[in-house]
Amino acid sequence: MTTVSDAATSASATASDGPEADSAERTLRHAKVRAAMAENGLDAVLAYGPGWRRENVRYFADARVTGSSSFVLFPASGEVAAFSTRRSDLPELRRRGWVDSADTLDVWDPAPLTDRLRELRPRRIGIAHYELLPAMLANALRTALPGTEIVSATSLLDGVRMVKSDWELARMRRSAAVCAAGWDAFVDVLEPGLPEYRIVAEVEARIKELGAEDNFMLIASGKDEVRGMTAPTPRVLQAGDMVRTELTPQMDGYWLQICRSAVVGKPSEGQYRSFDLFNEAVEAGMAVVRPGVTAHDVAKAQNDVFRAHGYGEYCTSQYTRVRGHGHGLHLDETPIIEGNETVLPENAVFIIHPNTFTPLAGYHVLGDPVRVTADGCEVLISTERKLFHSEKGVSA
Repeated sequence: MTTVSDAATSASATASDGPEADSAERTLRHAKVRAAMAENGLDAVLAYGPGWRRENVRYFADARVTGSSSFVLFPASGEVAAFSTRRSDLPELRRRGWVDSADTLDVWDPAPLTDRLRELRPRRIGIAHYELLPAMLANALRTALPGTEIVSATSLLDGVRMVKSDWELARMRRSAAVCAAGWDAFVDVLEPGLPEYRIVAEVEARIKELGAEDNFMLIASGKDEVRGMTAPTPRVLQAGDMVRTELTPQMDGYWLQICRSAVVGKPSEGQYRSFDLFNEAVEAGMAVVRPGVTAHDVAKAQNDVFRAHGYGEYCTSQYTRVRGHGHGLHLDETPIIEGNETVLPENAVFIIHPNTFTPLAGYHVLGDPVRVTADGCEVLISTERKLFHSEKGVSA
């Protein structure tokens, strides 16, 4: 049982924190991005961060920003500049020191940004999350750069961020320790009569106590009628319910997820059979992981287990097709899905979770985050993979 933040503290302590480590990480990131820029013929990258997709801005700035729109302008050479619509973001951007300047952005008159772009005179610029850029900002950039080719750099930065450094992995291991503590809090509170929102409240209190910046969490309770998960509801737990969750805390900017299911009372034969099926699928996914494997390969290995047992239809779009997804500064990165030929290199991090409905016990949730190693994978969380159950408040 994870009772205090010992594991999280230990992971943080091994993260090589401090100015020298931060400077080395910043230098590494700049080198990786500039190599990708050179390969793609870019004179500058503009990382755009709308309110729900700030991962690229954070990659350059290592600062939590809260503005509805933010940018980092990263040139092939020269100073790195950050911009945010929220003035209160500027002190944190400047304090971290990963960018050379930080200014307020007015989306109706983005002159500080457009003036800086004109000074660079880029022939070709890539915008990360160009696809999400509001028309008024896109038009302002085109007006400021009439002779510049503007292209998307979303895939470029997705690829750069996919390979995690030791600096990043240390922070993700801290997230893993908080995942374990959150799951312990989840199981500890289960009993008949408890509403779903109380479970989430207990988990939130525990992980926020350990320093979580945020948490993405889905939940579902019930028996074999459950088809998926949602935000918590007032539904009250009953004996025999299986309670499912995706628990995803964010620590130091980095998200990591644990997927588990627990039963209120003694599990049924169908619930045990369901666990065995899903656990076999998780292990099959892990067995194929190595540098150079594709997201398709990992998904197919899991789906083949369902097909072999006669449950292949539950891996289709009629139910749930995704067998996991990448982790990092965004909680839901590269999808682990058949047909996605994205190569997973060494030190990529993603969760393997064959979550879906079957008639055995309804929707089942099970999965672990892994790091691709030189010869396989490292499971990043310590929580046992089993069908948890709680006897608290359940009559014999």
